[in-house]
Amino acid sequence: MAISRSMQAKKLNDEVLIAQGPIVQIEHSDIRALKEQSLLSQRQRIRICTHPDVEDRLHEMFIVHKQGTYIRPHKHLHKSESVHIIEGSVDVVMFDDAGTIIEVLHMGDYSSGRRFYYRLAEPTYHTLMITSEFLVFHEITNGPFRRSETVFAPWAPEESDTAGQSEFMRRLVRDVNKPVA
Repeated sequence: MAISRSMQAKKLNDEVLIAQGPIVQIEHSDIRALKEQSLLSQRQRIRICTHPDVEDRLHEMFIVHKQGTYIRPHKHLHKSESVHIIEGSVDVVMFDDAGTIIEVLHMGDYSSGRRFYYRLAEPTYHTLMITSEFLVFHEITNGPFRRSETVFAPWAPEESDTAGQSEFMRRLVRDVNKPVA
């Protein structure tokens, strides 16, 4: 699958592309194409992995989420995660193991004046509340990818529970936007 003239990608599924070739380059038109393709996926998200396979020790991805995308709160065991916002705005919500909010990072791209980068080095439950039409970010984590090393919060609804998701996100927006006393 061609994104731009400078990049080729193999489609793994509706949400994951794998960049091909010895030099991976991303340009503005690639991000525009990824945003368009995110609308075609059921969960309205897509990523292009710039690492060649799941066994790599370093994983780098350019990820696009449409506003309203539900990211079930989760934490990563034995991994760190770095995120750099390229376009859009998001509230990254961190929770303790019981589901209490411990921190909210109000983030946006560099020109927004908000935080545009974070690194999470400890296994901490987190989710994204996307506050712009699209969120485009560059994520780096250590590999290899092991699904068993991602732990989903037992107090958050599963992705298949759309009614539960809606209620959870309504409460989360209310709690994040609650005025400080």
